[in-house]
Amino acid sequence: MKKTLFLASVLLILSCSSDNKVDNNQFLPPSNVNYQINLNLPQFNPLKFPGNHLVDNTENGSIRGIIIYNIDNTQYAAFELSDPNHSPNNCSAVSVENQTSITATCGCDDGNSYNIVTGQQTSGDGQFGLRRYNVRREGNTLFISN
Repeated sequence: MKKTLFLASVLLILSCSSDNKVDNNQFLPPSNVNYQINLNLPQFNPLKFPGNHLVDNTENGSIRGIIIYNIDNTQYAAFELSDPNHSPNNCSAVSVENQTSITATCGCDDGNSYNIVTGQQTSGDGQFGLRRYNVRREGNTLFISN
């Protein structure tokens, strides 16, 4: 019985995966995002309310900028603004039409659009969803990294 329990434990441990996901997207160059957002600052006010998003184009290590979506004040989604199915160019940045939309659309003529909550492609051609960044909230600070 002990051998069976030990063997099951070993198999369980070996079947666990790590958070080290390999980004095999040949269109987007590597980026090093590691920065903080203070939610007390007025420019980040939209992120205090669930269902709102904010586009951050500051020098934060991203390619084109980051879109951050407040899911429920404890969970946030953050994605790269460069269309993952194009090499960065003058039309490859995605944008969101208005504050209530959850769809980001590429500026190129291929019709690529993406859900800013899940990162999944919703229309157009391509094999990649938006590049996801990790978001952690501690107090009134969001830590965004990859």
